[in-house]
Amino acid sequence: MLCQFTVKNFKSIRDEMTFDMQAAAISEHEDRVIKDRDGELYLPVSAIYGPNGGGKSNVLEALHILAAKVLRPLYATDDNNDRPFQMRKILIEPFAFGEKEKEAPTEFELFFRTKTAEYRYILTVKKDIVLYERLDRVKFDTGRRSALFERSSEGIELKGAFARLKISDELSETLTLLSYLGITHKKNEVVNDILNWFEYGIDFLNYGNPIQELGMAIATSEDVKTLFLEMIQEMDLDIANFRVEEKENERIEVYTMHIVDDYEFELNLSEESSGTKKLFGLLPFIANSLVSGTTLVIDELDAKIHPVLLRHIIMMFNNMKINQHGAQLIFTSHDLSTMNSEVFRRDEIWFVAKGNRQNSKLYSLVEFKNEKGASVRKDAKFDKQYLEGKYGADPYLRKIIDWGKVNA
Repeated sequence: MLCQFTVKNFKSIRDEMTFDMQAAAISEHEDRVIKDRDGELYLPVSAIYGPNGGGKSNVLEALHILAAKVLRPLYATDDNNDRPFQMRKILIEPFAFGEKEKEAPTEFELFFRTKTAEYRYILTVKKDIVLYERLDRVKFDTGRRSALFERSSEGIELKGAFARLKISDELSETLTLLSYLGITHKKNEVVNDILNWFEYGIDFLNYGNPIQELGMAIATSEDVKTLFLEMIQEMDLDIANFRVEEKENERIEVYTMHIVDDYEFELNLSEESSGTKKLFGLLPFIANSLVSGTTLVIDELDAKIHPVLLRHIIMMFNNMKINQHGAQLIFTSHDLSTMNSEVFRRDEIWFVAKGNRQNSKLYSLVEFKNEKGASVRKDAKFDKQYLEGKYGADPYLRKIIDWGKVNA
């Protein structure tokens, strides 16, 4: 489970920016929160809105870059070559519109939870070089807080459960210590718990790799496949079933089965509509997240999806009878049909706006206050007020034409 993520000096993000999945103490939809074993409350869904070029995608990409910085060295040392998405080159770019920021490091701070503990991971990187790194843990069974390691210019100190682990005296300055521990001490229970979250506890979709989306049509478990098929049928796509054929060179073909007047026939997925293709790339991720209780991060979830289907997907995560394993959905969107108090709590709606120096600013609807210092009411027309520019993240370009004068 993702608890909180903070980033500073990354692409359009100049100042420290925090994205929080902890549920605020508000009264709406109190039955739509994830209650963890210690009573802490977390959000199952968060949506980020804002204009094109405002920096929405950079918030999600910063989180992805952090995960990739940890995982890529592990993938590079194993024999599994089916991870082209994670293996792509990592570029940690600082804020571009400031001379001081260009020479400053990028800072990350991440809080996440596994079944046994909550962790805090801090990483400071300048381009590819690790300047600072720290890992702390709170165990659920004892409530004990402890530091696990700290890495700085003064050296590396292993603590607590890691105190007896051995590390090389010549650790590469571009390799995170967490990655190194994953390579050399993968059998260690705590190391395995942490890296399992990075590899399987959080998943990213739609960063420009259609092959990956198509490949995910292969359900890796019967539970995922069953839920996937149920979702297709519930969405009334006129698809009774599907099958996957593996071809040469690991190429796959997906076939959909239709029934019309008791006549069964198949279509290659390539013959289906673009919306159906998108769903076949998306729904396996949705099903896997709900079955496994993972955090799913999607850029532009609303692209090629009908608003009714988008709402249906969101509500599956909001429904604790369906979402029984604490799955989370984090996405960017332009769709306003779902931006209302029936679908979202105020703390689940986030905005990204551009500052005067092209720097992105992130804030949630629940913390937004107008010029008079008043908060947004829980029964407000969120979509209408957003279109009116009342939340600061104007979804459109500035008005070039004064339409009032045109119609005068």
